[in-house]
Amino acid sequence: MNKVESRKWIPYILIAPTIIYYIVFWLRPVISAVVYSFFDDNNIFTLNNYLTIFRDPNFKKAVINTAIFVVISVTLEFLVALGLALIINKKFRGAQLLLSIALIPMALPAVAVGAMWSSGFATYGWVNSLLHHLGLISADGKIVFLAGSDFQSLMLIILIDAWQVIPFMMVILLAGLQGLSKEAIEAGYIFGGTKFTVLRKITLPMLKPSIQTALILRIISAIQVWLIIVMIFGYRRIPVLLEEVVFYEEQLLGFYRVALAYSVIVSIIVSIVSVIYLKVSGAFEKGEQ
Repeated sequence: MNKVESRKWIPYILIAPTIIYYIVFWLRPVISAVVYSFFDDNNIFTLNNYLTIFRDPNFKKAVINTAIFVVISVTLEFLVALGLALIINKKFRGAQLLLSIALIPMALPAVAVGAMWSSGFATYGWVNSLLHHLGLISADGKIVFLAGSDFQSLMLIILIDAWQVIPFMMVILLAGLQGLSKEAIEAGYIFGGTKFTVLRKITLPMLKPSIQTALILRIISAIQVWLIIVMIFGYRRIPVLLEEVVFYEEQLLGFYRVALAYSVIVSIIVSIVSVIYLKVSGAFEKGEQ
């Protein structure tokens, strides 16, 4: 083997550890989960695991709640994150301080966020205490945050989730903004463009790769939300897809294979949504070019 031929193998050698890692720790467990989801505890082939899920009235609720959560939370978080990124990118005095403060929620684990807001939204929690000290409510007029309708409770979860996740999207968009060509933006103003026109026709199109990255990562994580919901409302108060997986695995005895089937369904949904988004956003066409 000459020197030129040996160099051809260098990229494959470098990527081999990553491929082996994914095969052992990702592909193998996924295949095992799919296979075992079609068998009962006696290792007899059956479709009952999936039939149990589809017959469960909470499955439809979980799909609807997850869809509502994804659409509203991703839209809200993207718009706010984009606005904050545009403001911080102006590099005014105090911008770094604002960025540091905005990043604090992102550093908190989901367990800490759930515990903090669970205690805060209790009838005698710190949120009501704060509102009382600010004079917004009376001592006897405490707000019962956790007693609203299912939709109101879901909106509450969306606001809590947005508080934690907006910094994550903001960092991605801010990094994209700082990498844009200043000459192109300045040229837009020179040719008479307004701030809104430059933003819509120059900044956002150039920022599209960062927007695609932020949105696809956020959509995937939004579909998988569950811990904060369970910590604040408990199981099945507001059913969502991944919460149902955990419910079948940890709260019900003898339903581990059903939980596997549920995880397969969630994985398929995540894959379909991701492919649809990438197709609609034009990511595939860009890759083909």
